Amino acid sequence: MTKTIYLDYHATTPVDPRVLDAMLPYFGAKFGNAASGTHSFGWEAEGAVEVARRRIADLAGADAREIVFTSGATESDNLALKGVVAAAGVARPHIVTLATEHKAVLDAASTLEGAGCRVTVLLPKPDGLVDLDQLREAIGPETVLVSVMYANNEIGVLQPVRQIGEICRGKNVLFHCDAVQAFGKFPVSVDADHIDLMSVSAHKMYGPKGVGALYVRGQNPRVRLTAQMDGGGHEGGMRSGTLNVPGIVGFGEACVVAAREMADEYRRLGVLRDRLKQRLEEGLDGVHVNGTMEHRLAGNLNVCFERVEGDALLVALPDLAVSTGSACDSHGHGGSHVLRAIGVPDELLQSATRFGLGRFTTEEEVEYAAGRIVEVVRRLREQRPV
Repeated sequence: MTKTIYLDYHATTPVDPRVLDAMLPYFGAKFGNAASGTHSFGWEAEGAVEVARRRIADLAGADAREIVFTSGATESDNLALKGVVAAAGVARPHIVTLATEHKAVLDAASTLEGAGCRVTVLLPKPDGLVDLDQLREAIGPETVLVSVMYANNEIGVLQPVRQIGEICRGKNVLFHCDAVQAFGKFPVSVDADHIDLMSVSAHKMYGPKGVGALYVRGQNPRVRLTAQMDGGGHEGGMRSGTLNVPGIVGFGEACVVAAREMADEYRRLGVLRDRLKQRLEEGLDGVHVNGTMEHRLAGNLNVCFERVEGDALLVALPDLAVSTGSACDSHGHGGSHVLRAIGVPDELLQSATRFGLGRFTTEEEVEYAAGRIVEVVRRLREQRPV
């Protein structure tokens, strides 16, 4: 191998060439503002946005009118949590979430708590899954929202979203789901899963960075949000700001590709992931997989290596692009909040390594990466014996 092998698909994905081809005209001749309603340039841009809106809605099993464009998943998460709480009309609203959520949810919840909202953060079980009985018990008369992600961005664990949605629906509480890592990877249905708000992002599914969306249920129940950004009344008044037309077009095209190919892609990535796990466990002792393997994203493997420091491992592997956790929290200290929440001990925490496989990962790359990791871990252990 003469190139750096990219195995960090949970941090971001490369733009698919087909997506790029769809976007390019909107950087040039089709440069209109979608809000310019008095001439053909604006009409053309608006038409392209609405096509993309329908494509995203179709992939989610939603109505196009329920899709609100944002700058990305972080904004979508903030709009969902803060918008619902502001519109709730409850003296001291209560929200429930999980300790392994993305920082965009946890930090938004913390901000709301500082403003007088009551927040319950549940610990997951050691396998990373939410305890459904604890969730039921946590929901009370003032609970206005439950926020649990579909697939974890670090350990790849798939939550029982449909059961969570059923619990929320039975208690007349709104259910927000950060589906960034799941959307476009396997079928997601907002109706079947009883999801009332759902955050998605283009750059995690081979689209461009800087564009996301929030699904907001329009009926049964109709979700009411208070806008968090003012100025112009775009997106039905829920999110003001000039739309990123090229990005939105790319997002829509990424959904078209995903709808056509994700089933075969998911099966292929599962085989590659399992092969990587097998090679690591055959070549090394003291390999610990974090999170359940039964309910997990096909392209995810998160492991700890005994007697190895994660930073030393990454430095010794310049030919592999992997990570020790979330890209959004890569400059933090003290170890992953996700791994701490599932009880990974301190002596293993610093060696956690996340492998994210994706659309352009090859069998040859996986074999090479496994061999290099085994080689380097053995060497590091020899240099620093117990």
